[in-house]
Order: sequence, then C-alpha cells, then structure tokens
Amino acid sequence: MTKPPGVLVHRTGLDAGETRFALQMLRDQLGRKVWPVHRLDKGTSGVLLFALDADTARTLGMAFESGQGLQKTYRAVVRGWPLPEGLIDHALKRMPDDMRTERLEVQPAQSRFTSLRHFELPTPHSQAQQGFASTRCAEVALEPLTGRRHQLRRHMKHIAHPIIGDATHGKGPLNRAVADLLGLQRLWLHAQSLELPHPISGQPLRLSSPLPNDWGLWEAFGSPH
Repeated sequence: MTKPPGVLVHRTGLDAGETRFALQMLRDQLGRKVWPVHRLDKGTSGVLLFALDADTARTLGMAFESGQGLQKTYRAVVRGWPLPEGLIDHALKRMPDDMRTERLEVQPAQSRFTSLRHFELPTPHSQAQQGFASTRCAEVALEPLTGRRHQLRRHMKHIAHPIIGDATHGKGPLNRAVADLLGLQRLWLHAQSLELPHPISGQPLRLSSPLPNDWGLWEAFGSPH
C-alpha cells in the first residue's frame, strides 16, 4: 500500500494518542488480516509492504534483515544544496527504544544521495551569526544501503543537510518557516520504490509509489539542476 504521511504503521505505546494505523486501514480495505513486513516512520509517506500470511511475512522480514537483493529508494527535500552525489558512510548508535542490550551498540550504516534539483525559498534564515535573505533547499534521491532506525534522517543531518520537516533531526525554526510558506507541515520524505525477490518465485519484484500531490507545492520554487 501507499502510506500517507502522519499515519503510524501499527498501534504503539510511543504514540498512544494516535487513532489512524496503516495496518487497520488495509485490513478494513481487504476485509482480512495482514502482517506488516517492515516499517516507515510516522511522517514518511510511500511504499509499505504487507503480507497476507504470517509465514510470508516472516520470510520477507528475514530478507529485510539481511538486505540481500533488497533495494529501497526515497525522495526528500533537504536544507541547503548538497553535492551532486555522494556516499554517507557513518555508523549509527541504536536509538534508546531500539536497544537490544544495556551496552551501547553502534552499527555500520551507509546511504547514497543524488541531488535532483534546487530550490531558493523567499524565507530568510541565519547561520553562524550571518543573515541570509533566502533559504536554499534541494530535492534529493536517497538509497539506504543498510537498514538502521531513522537512517536517512540521521545521515542527512550528519552531512548538514537535514530533511525539511524533521522535528527530531532537523531545524525547528526552518521547519516552521517552510510550513508557513507552503501552507503544509509534514516530513518531506517519501518511500518511492522497493525492489526485492518475490518470496515464492524468487523473481524480481518492484513496488513503487508516485510522489504525492503535495510535492507539487515545491514547483513554484524549483529550478532544473
């Protein structure tokens, strides 16, 4: 299914007040039980894979764990103008609610990025005590080569190009300014495609989700890269 932004994959105590869940939405649509294979952050839109039985979900879940034959691509809008392309090789600590032991765990993590186009927003900001009359942003394609929690969001922060709308790893004043300018507040991260072997036949399986309509809000500020 294509998950809308702002929807949890399933019920969790971390967001007890939420009432919308992708799992229940799909169950209601199909009239049968489904099993989530992986997860997307609440704010992320795009491709979300479910299985129709527990065994298939387990098989697919193992494929996600190993990463063998798995390719995921995302679109994001980030602060600044990154390099045309690059590899982010930066280990990440497990997040507190994802710790497996009391010992601090650091996991290798790699992501690729490609800049697609630039935006110049009529939104002033300041950086290093120097004021700027406008704000530079860019649309990028992202490919996580490993599967760590919040990997893309944390990696883009690491290279000083946080994803717009990221309340945890981004810049609050900039997020609010962009939300006021666009008339919409969301995490500008979209899971665009997912490629993996079919769990039964082993044949390549490609699932994709077009960019949501709200992505068109950026057209007024974009220019070809």
